[in-house]
Amino acid sequence: EVQLVESGGGLVQPGGSLRLSCAASGFTFRSSGMTWVRRQPEKGLEWVSTISSSGGSTSYAGSVKGRFTISRDNAKNTLYLQMNSLKPEDTAVYYCVETGRTPLSQGTQVTVSS
Repeated sequence: EVQLVESGGGLVQPGGSLRLSCAASGFTFRSSGMTWVRRQPEKGLEWVSTISSSGGSTSYAGSVKGRFTISRDNAKNTLYLQMNSLKPEDTAVYYCVETGRTPLSQGTQVTVSS
């Protein structure tokens, strides 16, 4: 059974940083491209960032490029999202997914507010 468990969210002031983690199990993590998506209040799912199975290729939405960094540790079956210079519009529930799939996990809430 595929399991993805996100953590690391919380309340942070504008300009602050958070590091999200996603612990994966139930599939061959090291062979899977992985993606972060987010659901903002009263909006649909938004793609945030994708990383290749090896970690050698990454891509970002324009709204987060230069502020967020996606990475992975295949030895630990864990995906990360380092978020810097956070803005109120980054407030959302963040989910990790195998690239091309829809979220099945609970996600982690990120709230950016003063």
